[in-house]
Amino acid sequence: MAAALALSRWLLSGCMGLTSAIASELPPLAYHLATRGTGVPAEVLYAIALQESGTLIRGVFIPWPWTLNVAGKPYRFAYRDSACDALLLAIYEVGAKSVDAGLGQINIGWNGEYFTHPCEALDPYRNLAVASALLQQRKTTDNNWVVAAGRYHRPAGGAAAARYRASFSRHLSRITQPPLQGMKAP
Repeated sequence: MAAALALSRWLLSGCMGLTSAIASELPPLAYHLATRGTGVPAEVLYAIALQESGTLIRGVFIPWPWTLNVAGKPYRFAYRDSACDALLLAIYEVGAKSVDAGLGQINIGWNGEYFTHPCEALDPYRNLAVASALLQQRKTTDNNWVVAAGRYHRPAGGAAAARYRASFSRHLSRITQPPLQGMKAP
């Protein structure tokens, strides 16, 4: 069990044993697995996760799986059980539409149907699979991955989506060679 947890942390962390420059530029294996067969590049999903749940740990900026956003305020937890307890309390106190969870910060109110239980959103692999599906839904032949990312954050668009696209683009440009920002085909 301990070995499986260690492997999971390694797969999700961007291989923290590598130098910080390399770790911040390579999507971990979990992102490749989550996007397999979807048309979503692993780099795009990783950039989304960096944008949504990224935090600095030991000098490396990585997505954190047990991150919640409750009514606009971020919370990070060391353990999934603690995050689950806080998630359930947040849903009770502020309502599901004001709670985002996990690596991709999936909104529980708008996208809860993707999970059998709210705490399933804290399963890193399930969260990445849902984030990948949502990205795929927002990508059309008429837009690129940056536009799709803006729609992932705020489907209605506007200033919030524009700010998100700018920040997402910075993450994406750090991890893609050649850049995926202009690609229109899925």
